[in-house]
Amino acid sequence: TQAHTTMKILVIGSGGREHALAWKLAQSERVTQVYVAPGNGGTALDEERLENLPITDLPTLCQWAQDNAIALTVVGPEAPLAAGVVDMFRAAGLRIFGPTQAAAQLESSKAFSKAFMQRHGIPTAAFDTFTDAAAAHAYVEQLGAPIVIKADGLAAGKGVVVATTLQEAHAAVADMLEANTFGVKHNGQARVVIEEFLQGEEASFMAVCNGQDVVALATSQDHKRLLTGDLGPNTGGMGAYSPAPVVTAEVHARAMREVILPTLKGMEKDGTPYTGFLYAGLMVDNQGQIKTLEFNCRMGDPETQPIMMRLKSDLFDLLWAATDTPANPNAKLLQDIDLQWDRRVALGVVVAAHGYPANPRTGEPITELPANSEEVKVFHAGTKLLDGTLQSSGGRVLCVTALAESAKQAQAQAYEAVNQVKLAGMQYRSDIGYRALIPTLNTTD
Repeated sequence: TQAHTTMKILVIGSGGREHALAWKLAQSERVTQVYVAPGNGGTALDEERLENLPITDLPTLCQWAQDNAIALTVVGPEAPLAAGVVDMFRAAGLRIFGPTQAAAQLESSKAFSKAFMQRHGIPTAAFDTFTDAAAAHAYVEQLGAPIVIKADGLAAGKGVVVATTLQEAHAAVADMLEANTFGVKHNGQARVVIEEFLQGEEASFMAVCNGQDVVALATSQDHKRLLTGDLGPNTGGMGAYSPAPVVTAEVHARAMREVILPTLKGMEKDGTPYTGFLYAGLMVDNQGQIKTLEFNCRMGDPETQPIMMRLKSDLFDLLWAATDTPANPNAKLLQDIDLQWDRRVALGVVVAAHGYPANPRTGEPITELPANSEEVKVFHAGTKLLDGTLQSSGGRVLCVTALAESAKQAQAQAYEAVNQVKLAGMQYRSDIGYRALIPTLNTTD
């Protein structure tokens, strides 16, 4: 049909995940232009099919998409999803890939997601939710340490404390409930989720959903701690690689059977069918048993970058199928799609700003970058183009990603490229992918 000849796509967001999605969408033969709103310095510099759109206000963006005949909108970050961007665009008759505001509660409310998992028998850690500090302190005593304390609501991956001692746990409860550091209110009260600490190795399991059907994406693993050796504070993610060896064929089948499919069925049963990217953070123990740590209603960042490097299939075709209605007799539906993956390993290293995560320094010029090639791609996150000069504008600045025959080679290639980045005060971990290199670490460290 004529609609397929000139497809204009809109990607909402400004991070590394959005750069990777836009870059991959622009490779589709059916796509003529990809707009990224608001985008970053990398999407501004990227190939001719990418263009930044300086609109962050959702109603204005929705009107713009209507006026400019946008064929498909893809939502990158969680905030617009939690704000109901999908409902708004759908109401305007626009095709958009992502969960509705009600479905996005799987991520936007930890209390909602834990109750959902409990209700539908999805394996997760023992937990309870508190607004009352005294009750929370009592539960900490009952479970003992190590223990996990989370501020309820969107805290950008930072409102989580893994307390190794009771003293640390009580301090976190006081901080989140009594001092309300994160300013997260539920009916006027701060709320925390406290859960048992799980032993094992984490993996990111992502899938594309259309309410009924699901297609799994390649597996990946990210590195949350700031410093080499998994030390230092938690961050939004300091690097990732794909595939994740911890997700064996058996673990993959179990994740689909015990987590992804029951989530899709449960959401449908609850009257909030789930469409969009679904990300399950899994903890895999030594026996290959899994528990769900969390759900995200979007792709992970930085996992998206290595996953997109490995995806050989057309991302636009996949997301078009995921937003098609079975009523269309010629529709290629999600269940008909068989994704092709590069068998090589992709590994991405995040280059972060000086002072990240607490006080990232921005506005530093990025004077040199490695050249992009088939095997190496620099995805931008916290960058902006100012008068033709690239500078840092956020905590996580770049994700330097390499594709190679083995995890070891991908790691060597990624770091060789990282060494070519010139940004004052930049910091990065030197061990991204270490679990894939030393299989013996897959114990309980």
